[in-house]
Amino acid sequence: MAVSTDLFIVGVRFSKVGKVYHYDATHLENVQVGDRVVVETTRGWQIGEIVQIVDSPGQPPEGGWKPITRLATPRDLLLRQLWQAKEQQAVYLCAQKVAELGLSGLKIIGAEYSLDGTHLAILYSSDTEEKQDLKAFRQAVQRLFPTVQIEYRLLGPRDVAKYMGGMGACGLETRCCSKFLTEFNSISIRMAKEQDISLTPAEITGMCGRLRCCLIYEYEQYCEACRDLPKRNKRVLTPAGEGKVVDLNILMGKVKVEIPEIGVREFSKEEIKPANGGIPPSNPPTDKSKGTQGKR
Repeated sequence: MAVSTDLFIVGVRFSKVGKVYHYDATHLENVQVGDRVVVETTRGWQIGEIVQIVDSPGQPPEGGWKPITRLATPRDLLLRQLWQAKEQQAVYLCAQKVAELGLSGLKIIGAEYSLDGTHLAILYSSDTEEKQDLKAFRQAVQRLFPTVQIEYRLLGPRDVAKYMGGMGACGLETRCCSKFLTEFNSISIRMAKEQDISLTPAEITGMCGRLRCCLIYEYEQYCEACRDLPKRNKRVLTPAGEGKVVDLNILMGKVKVEIPEIGVREFSKEEIKPANGGIPPSNPPTDKSKGTQGKR
């Protein structure tokens, strides 16, 4: 299906560091990055900010791109502030119900009202791995907000850290997840090993209690740099003789080799090659019996 070149597609973000969703702004005039707009979502009416103009939107999703309803007015922005004030009250009331019901391990992280106040999302986390029965809690919350459609969202440790913000384990004033990460990648312990990072939990664990997101930032560069370097304890040939690799400076492309009777010396990767069991002689080996016959 061909995409019309007359479409004006923009990227809209609903939170400071959130995912970008594409909307059709063809019917609006003088729309630019930074404008606040009102759109209809599955969670009711929301105010978002245009963060990009999509030059090549590609194929539209099933049903086409949803249109932006209108540019946000001063009244819309004021109304959003009023609902934000009520969100704090909703968090306090829900936390009270958690305490009254004795739901240990359940924490109320936040609340989000839609622009028209008809939808309320309760954000919570759980410290227990077992699934908790929240039926009594949901009934109690519904009695607190009888005219509102309530949605419950369970947040993982990384999402909680992103939502709460704060200083990172590395000392940055704002955590990466709260500053610029819009989605989380899969992080593995192998990424720390490949970068020669200490596996001490305090060194590789973030404030969320999970492996730090930054372990993936330079992972591919380290993998590329390691391809031409020998592994530790391997035997290599150097200009100073044969030795064993004891350490690597991956980014500098340097290898530290322990050579008998000389000690540890550092060489560039261009100066070394695999030993393959020893230094090959200058002439290829010959069969002794054949050599004797030759002399005769």
